Amino acid sequence: MDSYELAFDFALHTDRSLLITGKAGTGKTTFLHRLKEASRKQMAVVAPTGVAAINAGGTTIHSFFQLPLSPFIPTEEGRKNLVAKTRMRSHRRRVLQELELLVIDEISMVRADLLDAIDASLRHFRYRINEPFGGVQVIFIGDMFQLAPVTKEEEWRLLSSYYQGPYFFHSHAILQNPPLHIEFEKIYRQTNSSFICLLNEIRNDSLTEESYRMLEKRYDPLFTPTEEENYIILTTHNYKADRINLEELDKLEGETHTFEAGIDGDYPERNYPTEPSLELKVGAKVMFLRNITLAPTFSSKIGSVG
Repeated sequence: MDSYELAFDFALHTDRSLLITGKAGTGKTTFLHRLKEASRKQMAVVAPTGVAAINAGGTTIHSFFQLPLSPFIPTEEGRKNLVAKTRMRSHRRRVLQELELLVIDEISMVRADLLDAIDASLRHFRYRINEPFGGVQVIFIGDMFQLAPVTKEEEWRLLSSYYQGPYFFHSHAILQNPPLHIEFEKIYRQTNSSFICLLNEIRNDSLTEESYRMLEKRYDPLFTPTEEENYIILTTHNYKADRINLEELDKLEGETHTFEAGIDGDYPERNYPTEPSLELKVGAKVMFLRNITLAPTFSSKIGSVG
């Protein structure tokens, strides 16, 4: 049995908590979607950010557990303050009490105190104070080589007395009850072995001379793509991307059409996956953040969609 099927078997047929890791393309997201379809357990999927939550088909951690944004201090007084600040309505309490399986996606971005806050919340609202995560099976999914937790200097001054580091595995919940670690290793997205090797070397900060030369051959500092070639420009900051997009939009002739986002329920603005107002012209290129069915009325209004 390979690691993928082993993890699936543990998730479906045991109550053991799991840590599932693996580099990009090894099937972590596919595993999550398959688990959602196959599991008969009362299941919830959460993630640390709005974009990650949408990609995982779930909700944000703070929204699901109604947690305050302030740091969580893992003391008895801190737990009392957490419960006092949590705006937990009766229907949300029932959801937590009936919960059997919690999946936390993009676990690399989850800070240690946030995971301890989840643990404290489940113990309290499920009335199972002495059980890790209130008796809920937890599956952590992510790649520790990707984004780290956001830790502001003033917040870390408060937390550093209680944690060795900011990562989720520094949390008291993990140190006291380590999950079973399963790593996915087979890459499904790429079949080019030399390219896979190069990507792994970059990921591990161990680039060989041969791989460096392979990259260098593809570098052309004077390269200028034509408009017809439809290259995508990568930038380091959102404001640079916004500037380029506006410049390209201004080059198009015709009327500007504005589309407002439809927002359902309690959805804080800080968790929006994109801007709530979208300005387009006929001929504008649009990159979708997730797969959807393109409605004919939408395409007829915009014209060319790339």
